[in-house]
Amino acid sequence: MLAEIRIESLGAISAAAAEFDRGLTVLTGETGTGKTMVVTGLQLLGGSRADANRIRSGADRAVVEGRFSTDDLDDTAAARVDDILDSSGAERDEDGSVIALRSVSRDGPSRAYLGGRSVPAKSLSQLTAELLTLHGQNDQLRLMRPDEQRAALDRFAGVGAQLERYRKLRDAWQSARRDLAERTDRARDLAQEADRLKFALQEIDAVDPKPGEDDALIADIRRLSELDALREAAAAARIALAGDAEITAESEPVSAADRLGRAKTTLESTDDLTLNGLAEQLGQALTVIDDVARELSNYLEELPADASALDTKLARQAELRTLTRKYAADIDGVLDWARESRERLAHLDVSEEALAELQRRVDDLAAQLSDAATDLSKARTKSAKRLAKAVTAELAGLAMSDAEFTITVSTMPAGDGDPAALRLASGVVGHAGADGVDQVEFGFAAHRGMTVLPLSKSASGGELSRVMLALEVVLATSGKQTTGSTMVFDEVDAGVGGRAAVQIGRRLARLASTHQVIVVTHLPQVAAYADVHLVVDAAGGDGASSVRRLDDAGRVAELARMLAGLGETDSGRAHARELLEAAQGDRIAAS
Repeated sequence: MLAEIRIESLGAISAAAAEFDRGLTVLTGETGTGKTMVVTGLQLLGGSRADANRIRSGADRAVVEGRFSTDDLDDTAAARVDDILDSSGAERDEDGSVIALRSVSRDGPSRAYLGGRSVPAKSLSQLTAELLTLHGQNDQLRLMRPDEQRAALDRFAGVGAQLERYRKLRDAWQSARRDLAERTDRARDLAQEADRLKFALQEIDAVDPKPGEDDALIADIRRLSELDALREAAAAARIALAGDAEITAESEPVSAADRLGRAKTTLESTDDLTLNGLAEQLGQALTVIDDVARELSNYLEELPADASALDTKLARQAELRTLTRKYAADIDGVLDWARESRERLAHLDVSEEALAELQRRVDDLAAQLSDAATDLSKARTKSAKRLAKAVTAELAGLAMSDAEFTITVSTMPAGDGDPAALRLASGVVGHAGADGVDQVEFGFAAHRGMTVLPLSKSASGGELSRVMLALEVVLATSGKQTTGSTMVFDEVDAGVGGRAAVQIGRRLARLASTHQVIVVTHLPQVAAYADVHLVVDAAGGDGASSVRRLDDAGRVAELARMLAGLGETDSGRAHARELLEAAQGDRIAAS
């Protein structure tokens, strides 16, 4: 939930801070004091476009900072928030809250910060999408969009798993169709490519190169080319280290091993600790000399008796070079090319059998997709009736007893040459879009007897606000509202009054039993239902505004002001006190 917001130099607000609690919080104030700047600030934290014209006159920049608590989130939403923080390198505050900040400069770009780290504005949008649902004065217009209407129905229907299955099948179906179309349309080209790959692979297989063989051959050829010199060098080194067996034992020591052995024996014959230590070091040196002499003997034994194998090695090297000239710089590269070519060849089979098998896969996936789309349509159609009935009932409670709200679920027709045309089990050919084959349309009629028309053509601004509120109430009370634990409404009561205003306050209070609800309102009937009442008013003669939290007496005075400016009269205060007591009593009775 939103725990606190701080605003500097935004619109009419010079500097203001407000703390929020659970339940219903209302913001009121005279026109022009900047009530809606709180919502504007939250929109900035939500990653919306930064408008330098919003910066207060005389200031260089505007700053909005929000502190959010994630304690009320379910495990899934909390995990998504943690992922956003981790990917941004952001850190929580000491109390576990998350601090988001957005600054708007008059001359330069805007800046966004999350958990003390500079981040793109998109990161703020991802975070607040998990925490906030914003309904500004124009946001209800989104409700006219078909995708928003479908998304609202899907939330109510709880078809997330079915929709995910449909999308996976659709991706597989489209991929198989593209593969089939490519193989069919480019059969000749692909057949030629397949022939070239087969020829190349046959050539490589005939040579049968081994990993690293070209490097090993270079070493072998160099050794055979210098065979006599290598044998002479190795033999001389071995004799120098270990001596020659033909030299008699009585002869003077001629090998390094003999000389070191005598030196070691001489040192060991003394009682001096230093010389005895040096004798030990000579013993270690003798061990090394013996090992090297042994390896030299093995090396000499492994050397070919003559260089007759050189021609064979050179011929093999020539075979390998025919491959490295064509396919890669070295043999390891040739082997990688061969592996990739075999994989490519597996997808280039354009034989009738292969095309028939691929067609069977396309048909099978189409059948599965058709079933998934049909199941999704049935779930939406069934839920559409229940959601429409529930919203209509809510509208009756919002002083629109004659209103009718409908939801129509129909199949999107597939146009000529539609690459996503899908034949359904009913025989109808529909367009398989990313969200199914259905088009969802909200209908509305303000009074019985009127023709139900699409919502975008039949609802006024006030009616649209109430439809949106009714929908949100139904989604929230049914447990289907998953987009943010905090709901913010900016003058959702615009264009209504009287009994309808009381009902809006009652519905908002009901929403506040499961969500944190923040409302900017000009209606005292709505403000009377609040748990917390904040007022935005002018703080001084410079036109700047501040945000104050009202006590009981302050609430009475503010409600009296909202009741046609009766704040300074006894009758106005009495009326306000009566309204407040009635609203709070209504809340207690409802709970």
